[in-house]
Amino acid sequence: MKYVGLFVLMFVTTGMALAQNNVLGTWKSIDDETGEAKSHVQIFKKGDKLYGKIVKILTDKGDDALCDACKGKKKNQPVLGMAIIEKLEYDGERWRGGQILDPEDGNTYGCVVWTPDDNDNVLKVRGRHWTGLYRTQTWHRVK
Repeated sequence: MKYVGLFVLMFVTTGMALAQNNVLGTWKSIDDETGEAKSHVQIFKKGDKLYGKIVKILTDKGDDALCDACKGKKKNQPVLGMAIIEKLEYDGERWRGGQILDPEDGNTYGCVVWTPDDNDNVLKVRGRHWTGLYRTQTWHRVK
């Protein structure tokens, strides 16, 4: 009987590890208002935190685009290669607690990302404003 408990624990632990890692990879960001593909964002882990950086720009702004609306250290820095998702932590279901940057307006928002249970090729990305309002984008895995 103790082996059954050990097997269940291993199964649950493996499932959680897979759920944590199914967001890793490169995703095509899609603007939720226009439906336009904007960029490819590579999502990766650094330690136990999740990050995402722009690795390809798909709009006419091109690879030389600068984040002129950004504040602080990112002001006037190249958008290509810029980290736009930072410091998300896994809570057992979703990655949250960090922030996402919108390079178009320079604003940062609280961020939650997850893959729907039935599709690891879709990533839901929710940015939440301090007012409680939020927007959710659907990104698609780049193969």
